[in-house]
Amino acid sequence: MMRSALALLLSAMLWSAPLQAQSGDVMLLADQVLVERGGETLVATGNVEALHDGARLTATSIIYNRAANTLEIQGPIRITQPNGDILTASQAELDQGFQNGLLESARFVLDEQLQIASARAARVQGRYTAMSQVAATSCQVCGSDRPPLWAIRASRVVHDAEERQIYFDDAQLRIMGVPVFYIPRMRLPDPTLDRARGFLIPELKTSTLLGFGIKLPYFIPIGDHADLTLTPYVSPITRTLELRYRQAFHNGNITVNGALSRDNLNDETARGLLFAEGAFALPRNFRLSFDIEAVSDDAYLNDYNSDFKKDRLDSALTLARTQRDSFFSLGLIHYESLTDGENNATQPTIIADLRYNRRYFPKSIGGEARLGFQLHGHYRYSDTDIDGTDEDNVVDGRDVARANLDLSWRDRWTLPGGLQAGALAQLWVDHFIVKQDALSEGDYTEITPAASVELRWPFIKQTSTGARVLIEPIAQVGWVGGERSGVPNDESTRTEFDQGNLLSLSRFPAADRRERGLIGAAALRWMRQDPEGWRASLVLGRVWRDEEDSAFSRSSGQDSSASDWLVAGQFSHQNGLQLLARGLYDTNETRFTKAEMRANVTRDKYTLGASYILLTTDPLEDRDDAQSQWRVSGRYNIDRNWTATGSTRYDIAEGQFLNAGVGAEYRNECVAVDFSVSRSFASSTNLEPSTDFGLTVALTGFSTGGSGKEYRRSCSY
Repeated sequence: MMRSALALLLSAMLWSAPLQAQSGDVMLLADQVLVERGGETLVATGNVEALHDGARLTATSIIYNRAANTLEIQGPIRITQPNGDILTASQAELDQGFQNGLLESARFVLDEQLQIASARAARVQGRYTAMSQVAATSCQVCGSDRPPLWAIRASRVVHDAEERQIYFDDAQLRIMGVPVFYIPRMRLPDPTLDRARGFLIPELKTSTLLGFGIKLPYFIPIGDHADLTLTPYVSPITRTLELRYRQAFHNGNITVNGALSRDNLNDETARGLLFAEGAFALPRNFRLSFDIEAVSDDAYLNDYNSDFKKDRLDSALTLARTQRDSFFSLGLIHYESLTDGENNATQPTIIADLRYNRRYFPKSIGGEARLGFQLHGHYRYSDTDIDGTDEDNVVDGRDVARANLDLSWRDRWTLPGGLQAGALAQLWVDHFIVKQDALSEGDYTEITPAASVELRWPFIKQTSTGARVLIEPIAQVGWVGGERSGVPNDESTRTEFDQGNLLSLSRFPAADRRERGLIGAAALRWMRQDPEGWRASLVLGRVWRDEEDSAFSRSSGQDSSASDWLVAGQFSHQNGLQLLARGLYDTNETRFTKAEMRANVTRDKYTLGASYILLTTDPLEDRDDAQSQWRVSGRYNIDRNWTATGSTRYDIAEGQFLNAGVGAEYRNECVAVDFSVSRSFASSTNLEPSTDFGLTVALTGFSTGGSGKEYRRSCSY
């Protein structure tokens, strides 16, 4: 018989009370609909579908008893909820709105991942599903003779659809059908819940310093906008409690990470760390941000192989505003070095900085005028004056404050033949106050005028293959007046020479040093964009000055009247290859004084990254030995489920590895396993070598284990 809604319409005309639910009608479609027993019973057979409030039920037959307001359903039965959850059964007795009733041989599928099979299930108030003699798993089940990788057996399971929680009684975890773990009662969040109180994925760790231990995170939601994660870490050597607190506000957020430890490595004294950060949007486009980094001792981050591992801590409080034509910033920073051999008492530890920049566009003269103002001060904890009597001035308590005013005007023009010209006029006014330095005069004031003229001649060509090529020669002549006072060099001890400051009038990073005299610069820029999917660029440049400047160090590339050649290039291809290289080449010694290179390859099967850095010896930068290091990291997808990872850092100059690590990850639709091993070797920042092993196993399909949908397979896979 043809399936038709007409049969339902005719039966409703004969039947005085149609199917009604508390919140709406039940729409019934079937091949055949009959009314029996004087209108008390409606029988629908053949490809039956019933729809109610977004829920859809399919079955072979439905018998509706008007007096009892119940549905007797013959399977196979399939109920699909509006959120995608699926409930199947062989037969069922339900009320008219599918809210209450019993189902035989029921199977519940949550979020297309977790499936719960039971001998009998009871629906209560449309919210609870109580199941008995249960087997739950997110693994693909392919026949009764092939047990899933893991399953949870329980005498009773209750799913709370409103709270999205699953409660197990007499739970038993089985691996390949073999019982391995039992717990009387257990609660797990269903896969649709993002935040729920409870334990997260445990992690097993083995360290040569801390021994074998376990981390067991416990997540505590605090309302809708905050949460706390407590992670006990226990091993024979340490008792540690880690915490992470997060809170979101309507105008910002904060994150606090901390740890408190007692171990056998440090005479059972309390050790720990505190790392916190946050940012807030304030009225009138201001932004307040803070960053706190503190540890109990220099070795803590290394001993615990912390995620926050670094050799210099910085804590900062910043208030800033960026607008189209102005910038304001007020900051306070505290530095702490964890590197062996660096004395924090003689390092600039507390730094205060205020900056204001604004630009104007005067119509009378054209171009762009800029105003810049800065107040800066840095403080050392040492109270000892630098007086030249101590060796290399190791004990140095010099404190410095400065005020800097920067006025400039600039403009650009396009001349006949495509030649582009630019002009710059600049004036710096700098005042310095120096304390705890017996060799300095105390106060210094410098007035520095400067000007430059710049010419560019870009040539653009499109080849016969469709490639676009740019060749641009650049030349600049500049002059910086005034004389350098006796202000000590306290901030400009490290200089960089790159594409960003090739045409600058001063390549020093701070105002306590400025270049003087006549300066010339020349560069050649080349770029190509090819239709085959690759792009490349190259910059070659050099700076000349009428006199050598002794403030430039050897490795800066500018310690003579003619600088080293700046060579910088980039290459990228649509196949995932990216290259970046930059270096300073000394033609007199025919070698690079400073160089760096980065390469990345991203493909479907693998990702590979490598970087190289070279720094020559430089007494002015406190570098008695050359530094030359490689860093390599990679990831390889062995197949759909297995992934291998690796990383290493090798010191070429010392001929030794600094650290190395490998890892393996396995993923399928129901489990995620991560294993890693890392080795940190002795170095200037890490005096105690250590080896760490890590293992995490997550049962996917629950909220705590993540999703495994992308790994879903069929039984024939």
